[in-house]
Amino acid sequence: MNTDTAPTIYLKDYTPPAWWIDRVDLDFVIAADGTTVTSRLALRRNLEQPAQPLVLDGEELDTLSLTVDGQEVPFLVTERTLTVDALPDQCTLQTVVRIQPDRNTRLSGLYRSRDGYFTQCEAQGFRRITWFLDRPDVMSVYTVTLHADKATFPVLLANGNPVAAGDEANGKHWAKWEDPFKKPAYLFAVVAGKLDVLRDTFTTASGRTVQLAIYVEPGKLDQCPHAMAALEKSMKWDEERFGLECDLDHYMIVAVGDFNMGAMENKGLNIFNTKYVLARPDVATDVDFENIDRVVAHEYFHNWTGNRVTCREWFQLSLKEGLTVFRDQEFGADLHNRQTARIREVRTLRAAQFPEDAGPMAHPIRPESYIEINNFYTATVYEKGAEVIRMIQTLIGRDAFRAGMDEYFRRHDGQAVTCEDFVAAMAAASGFDFSQFMRWYRQPGTPKVTVDGHFDPESRSYTLTLSQSNAKASDEQPYLIPVRVALFAESGALLPGSERTLQLTASSQSFVFNDLAAEPVPSLLRDFSAPVYLDFAYSPEQLALLLAHESDSFNAWEAGQRLATTLILDATAEIAAGRQPQWPETFTAACRRLLQTQAERGAAFVAEALTLPGEGTLAELLAEVNPEALHAARNALRRHLAEQLEGEFSGLYAALTVNEPYAPSREQAGRRALRNVCLGYLLELADAASYRLAASQFAQADNMTDQFAALAALANVNADPCPQREQALADFYAQWQHEALVVDKWLQVQSTSRRPDTLATVKALTAHPAFDLGNPNKVYALIRAFGANLARFHAADGSGYAFMAEQVIALNDRNPQVASRLARSFDRWKKFDAGRQAHARAALERIRDHAGLSRDVAEVVSRALGG
Repeated sequence: MNTDTAPTIYLKDYTPPAWWIDRVDLDFVIAADGTTVTSRLALRRNLEQPAQPLVLDGEELDTLSLTVDGQEVPFLVTERTLTVDALPDQCTLQTVVRIQPDRNTRLSGLYRSRDGYFTQCEAQGFRRITWFLDRPDVMSVYTVTLHADKATFPVLLANGNPVAAGDEANGKHWAKWEDPFKKPAYLFAVVAGKLDVLRDTFTTASGRTVQLAIYVEPGKLDQCPHAMAALEKSMKWDEERFGLECDLDHYMIVAVGDFNMGAMENKGLNIFNTKYVLARPDVATDVDFENIDRVVAHEYFHNWTGNRVTCREWFQLSLKEGLTVFRDQEFGADLHNRQTARIREVRTLRAAQFPEDAGPMAHPIRPESYIEINNFYTATVYEKGAEVIRMIQTLIGRDAFRAGMDEYFRRHDGQAVTCEDFVAAMAAASGFDFSQFMRWYRQPGTPKVTVDGHFDPESRSYTLTLSQSNAKASDEQPYLIPVRVALFAESGALLPGSERTLQLTASSQSFVFNDLAAEPVPSLLRDFSAPVYLDFAYSPEQLALLLAHESDSFNAWEAGQRLATTLILDATAEIAAGRQPQWPETFTAACRRLLQTQAERGAAFVAEALTLPGEGTLAELLAEVNPEALHAARNALRRHLAEQLEGEFSGLYAALTVNEPYAPSREQAGRRALRNVCLGYLLELADAASYRLAASQFAQADNMTDQFAALAALANVNADPCPQREQALADFYAQWQHEALVVDKWLQVQSTSRRPDTLATVKALTAHPAFDLGNPNKVYALIRAFGANLARFHAADGSGYAFMAEQVIALNDRNPQVASRLARSFDRWKKFDAGRQAHARAALERIRDHAGLSRDVAEVVSRALGG
């Protein structure tokens, strides 16, 4: 049973801290047998709160001494708290603790990785370093001194500016850093390691020079220039778009291979997972290059939206994350391809956040309660949070949104605030009433918007009636939902004056369009103007018209997705009943037109349009999921398109060859994306010619995008003989076994394979030298990716569930954060048949009953079981 119990924390119970900490002086003596941390805290009682003892947070701290103003005083230590009573209203508290970062497998707090010591303090890792008021509304100025062996750890870094350094006896050295900005403890960072560095400078709009540095493991400097360029582009973009200038003298990024998250925005000393820093054409794909741009920008943008203005408490997490995701989305769209960026964002939202909103871990973008805050770094807080910010901009316009951002910083720079504070600034700048809109912050679930269209030829009017509902909401009060619409004639022409943003504010509401000669085809929810399910009875002909003529790229793509979704779900029912599905020629013809018009539509768009909806997204549209039938239906449609369009796919594959040096540019990336989509379809033919084609691309590729696309296509092959598959997998590993991030791709391409023997392969790979249970990237690539493999994870015999339970238990004591993310694979187990549910329940109960279960995992499993 769970022995790491914790109380539920509620937003309604928030109270300001009883004490403030104005200054923090930390001294680290780093050694393999333990690190000693001396902390001096300048304390000040919060006179607006009732007088209380000082209660500090801590975990796994060996307390060596404590003094107040230089005098020893009594104190009480428990497993998680240190209490000192009868303190004066102002004093200096000094503690000396010993910690064991070399044994810290949780990767939270200070921990050892291959190249040195690193920190991760968000959300509550600082308490694993020293006793502290570890909450985001306690903001302090920090001075940090680090001592370590000079030969082993020549690089000593902390937040802020370097102010002094020197050598010590016995081959040691020290460095002192001061951060002039107040910050909460979660933004604290130190690094001690042997690292190479790439340096540059950036001149701000006001003429200040900022020193830039990216630190990486030795030998990886040639994989840093793209990240440095991304940093400089994001700094310039933020100045131009939002008038936000870098406030620091030094801005540093450090890449580490052992990291629970993607990256962390510690003030001036960002610590990144290597996968979002390291890139070179032969080891990183076009998607990797774009992700690095986005993540580097995201962490830099946090310098204002998260650091200069931070969260009052962790319930407000989307205040910084939703807003900053929106900002990095906009940056990425400006930098790369706006039409396909929006499509990818929505594809991700539907694959990850919509199921979350419908499952046991459903929560508003600002949760009302939690047991373990690490469980709420979710797609809802991040991606849905960004959609809520996007709706604000849609409602008030881009200029007013910029004015609202200006007002937000004018009011709250240097403060820890709430989501209401942000929205209030937007209201003040725009005059818009956001009272009803705040429901998006308070209610879980994905609203459903049902639309009915009626044309009256006598009055020449067309009426759209919109109704909204949300099964997860705790009441029936309606949302304010912006719905962007336009009307098209049967000829495909956009009707002048029909583009509008409707504000749906009632449970049901009608909107009238006048002076129409004939019934139009409505384009609804253009650019995905709200994160909702849209229900409108489009005919196949109407969808085909929108796919061909819609000027809004997202809705053109959406029309094709709706066509494909209907066909696949209908085929799923046919296959489940033992019948063969029939595919209409209209869909094939639409896909043929897409291929023929790629020059005008753009290769990147056509690549997205020809990518069928994912099985996880499709599963959410079914009351009960038959994963084998759904899997077979989607694959059957792919095979049908390959057979019918073989000539077009082959011709375009040859025509799209990039005959110039590799660059992760918009144009080149689009060509490669569509060419590799064509390759994937051609391999559905399962013939020797297609296998040879993929093997040839694999062998001749001069970039990772093309090499990996060929490997991924071959990895799905389930036909004998196909010697090219095994040869490609073996050659890929042999070539890249010393590049950790490329090996992660090799693991993931096997764990996501649609082959029936995938689970056996994954089990074997857990014993492979390439896999390390202690490295989150490896766990995510092999095990969590398998949990998203719908047909194989949800095997009828329960073998996938049993395997995942074993892995969650194995990771529970080692790294609870990673274990809880694996446990989320079970979120939607109740959508499957009774047999699968029985297997899933048994696996969940096995995890629940594990002795010493962490609260991270216990919360996820308890909610999944419904308890």
